Amino acid sequence: MGKSMIAMLMASSALVAAPALAQDAEQSGGIAEIVVTAQKRAENVQDVPIAISAFTSESLQERAVGSVAQLSAIAPNVNLDAGTPFSGSTAVLSAYIRGIGSDDFAFNIDPGVGIYLDGVYLARTVGANQDLLDVARVEILKGPQGTLFGRNTIGGAISIVTADPGKEFTAKGDVTLGSYKLFQARGSVTVPITDGLSSALTFGIKSRDGFLKRLPYPDQRANNAPPFSAFSAAGYDSANKEGENDNWNLRGKLRWDNGGAVRATFSGDYSKDKGTSANKLIGTAEFVPGNFAGTTNLPGTAFDPTGTTGFLFAGLYNFCIGSTGGEIAARNAQALCGVSGTQFNPQFQLASVASANVDGNPANDRLPWDGRYLIANKDRSYASGNSYSNLESWGLSGIVDFDLADNVALKSITAYRELHWNAGLDADGSPLNFLQLSFTMNQWQFSQEFQLLGNAFDEKLRYVLGAYYFKESGDLHDFVTFGEGLVQVDGPNELATKNYAFFGQIDYRPIDLIGITIGGRYTNERKRFEGGQQELNGFNYKLFGCADANGNIFPGGAFPLAPVPCQAALSYPDPTNPVRVYTPGVNRKKFSDFSPKVGVQIHPSEDVMLYGSWSKGYKTGGWTTRLTNPQGNVAPDFNEEKATTWEAGIKSTLLDRHLQLNAAVFSTKYRDIQLNIQVGTSPTIANAGDARIRGFELEMVAAPVDGLTINGAVGYIDAQYTSVSPGAAAVGGANPFQAGTLVGEDLPKTPKWKVNLSPRYEAKLGNGGSVVMLADWTYTSSAWNDTQRTLLLKRVSTDIVNASISYREPDGHWSLTAGGTNLTDKRFLTSGGSNIAAGAIFGTYNRPREWYVRFGFDF
Repeated sequence: MGKSMIAMLMASSALVAAPALAQDAEQSGGIAEIVVTAQKRAENVQDVPIAISAFTSESLQERAVGSVAQLSAIAPNVNLDAGTPFSGSTAVLSAYIRGIGSDDFAFNIDPGVGIYLDGVYLARTVGANQDLLDVARVEILKGPQGTLFGRNTIGGAISIVTADPGKEFTAKGDVTLGSYKLFQARGSVTVPITDGLSSALTFGIKSRDGFLKRLPYPDQRANNAPPFSAFSAAGYDSANKEGENDNWNLRGKLRWDNGGAVRATFSGDYSKDKGTSANKLIGTAEFVPGNFAGTTNLPGTAFDPTGTTGFLFAGLYNFCIGSTGGEIAARNAQALCGVSGTQFNPQFQLASVASANVDGNPANDRLPWDGRYLIANKDRSYASGNSYSNLESWGLSGIVDFDLADNVALKSITAYRELHWNAGLDADGSPLNFLQLSFTMNQWQFSQEFQLLGNAFDEKLRYVLGAYYFKESGDLHDFVTFGEGLVQVDGPNELATKNYAFFGQIDYRPIDLIGITIGGRYTNERKRFEGGQQELNGFNYKLFGCADANGNIFPGGAFPLAPVPCQAALSYPDPTNPVRVYTPGVNRKKFSDFSPKVGVQIHPSEDVMLYGSWSKGYKTGGWTTRLTNPQGNVAPDFNEEKATTWEAGIKSTLLDRHLQLNAAVFSTKYRDIQLNIQVGTSPTIANAGDARIRGFELEMVAAPVDGLTINGAVGYIDAQYTSVSPGAAAVGGANPFQAGTLVGEDLPKTPKWKVNLSPRYEAKLGNGGSVVMLADWTYTSSAWNDTQRTLLLKRVSTDIVNASISYREPDGHWSLTAGGTNLTDKRFLTSGGSNIAAGAIFGTYNRPREWYVRFGFDF
């Protein structure tokens, strides 16, 4: 921490902030006002009784923040990562605010932090890591925002507001070159059409090479494994370097405002995001942890994984390739190893792996699964399988404001959006096909919101009343291969959601000293889901000695189910499809919720506000989708998460607007947390825990002299489980690989401390130009990357330093900037996953040290 802070101070001798009050000083040396719409109306951020981190367009550009995930370093108690476990895409956003969020992309799990683009809710985490292209500002609202923003804002909300067309012709943009062949070009043109009608067109292009290089594994046996294209997948693509990006963005806006009673803004956006994941193998599981050895208790099980050197898939595979036919027969594992009944689905046929390494034929020898594929170098991997992500998304929206009277206005926000995504990930990071994943997703959404805003009693009473409708449908198809084909999951899913809501909030200030806030939102939601997961190799049949779904389980044995046919005995739910593990038919769920908010404000002066609030929020429920073994005729589902938060804070502007000090303390009761529990070999989601979350945020911005701005922020959070269900504790208990999901332990993605210090100094030159020196230093304490607290995936504490220096010509028409990110080259795991059954622990590191040069213009 100390060395990096010294490096930051050497990079620039001033202190600036990037958090909640990220803004620049005015020419006079005072602190510029920043206007937000967190309460559906334009207000000075200092007048809003909510903890908010707000960033202007200039602030983001100076700090080279180009995506939502990059905001994480400059906002206290906020954790944003580009990518989630298994996704293989930096376009997917993992978002946590004050310990609550989501680290998944599947349809069955909704986000816990709402992302809004010009007031339009983005329902999926896929595509939520938006490029911040020509934005006016970004607002991060902390704590439950259920009253005004609705469902799935249980942790908070992030509102991206793009720039509207002005009334004069302008053209601005920039071109950036940098490390790893970085090329970025952005531009925006505003063209007035008629009096009151203006248009704007904005584009962005970005390409960059990957930083993780794939190496061929130096063993001939690597060539004997079937290629990943031998297995069912959404697509097949690989890369020599992983972590590359190739993005295209386009946005058009049309705005009508002639000074009359009606104003309208229509916009359309399109983006295409291609890339590869920088995933690598972090660790392997080569023995059986006790909490995962459940199959040993099943009478008559054909194969006992505790008798091997690995757990389940890893151990079975190693046993099969290294055992003689007699040894395999003695364990009744012929079907498991592929000697007979290799495939229950004849569409996919694989060569048997039985006795491959002991049959005297070196031409078919296979590599075992163990730790030989681990590489200490964070930027090297032996991966050979799928690595790609192709995302295409677009949307249309219309925002119309009607002034019904001098103090009453009606706003309408209408929007339609689509996304189409396919991706592949070599999670095992090895030359084998031990954990290969690929996905296709298609999603459509429509939303309509009406807001009635007004004031009365000489503006002592302000109100907003609203109605909201949202409709979503889509499909997600998973393909997952375990253990060189021992398990092959083909999982089509379809989802549809409808919800409507009514909301309102009143802010009343009866006297100058006191303000009162009362609000609430009622939401009614209906979901429909159909899962079609199949396990094509019939692994569970073979595990119980069944080579035929219609045969009797353990024929002739003492097992109580004999002579019941295997398909019925093992609870496979579809008589017409023996390998389908998900119950047939459409599943339906209904949710309703009331999210209230009550607050009080005290204004001892015009520049100081003390506030307190109590609010609730919820995150919707759903169904488990990633089944690899049957769970009977009932689709496993789960209900809502709920959070109740108390918050107290102060916002102050002091010393003639040369100092701002803001602070907030909060306490949250987090209930019915959606956690993974293990049912057979399937990770199953259930409402399996509660937590208590407490913390504080302190934020400061100062402008002591002309040209110098000093900002800083400190965030502290203590987020611990207060209860964990027995089912979650059984799979999430401590074992040699994981610290466990236990009462009294920390929630994932939630570092206790985050400290930010950023300097900005602008020096005026004799020719009228200026030089701007800027640096950012962020300290983040260690955190767990997953719920099970996998030891190898723990995120270490880090000090990250970024810096830049810019020259601006006298008229402000062009500028030249040189800068660097992660200057001390600190590396940490941004995301990761573990599948102990497959014997693989994998993750993605942050990008290494990089430099860039940017030329900007503005006419």
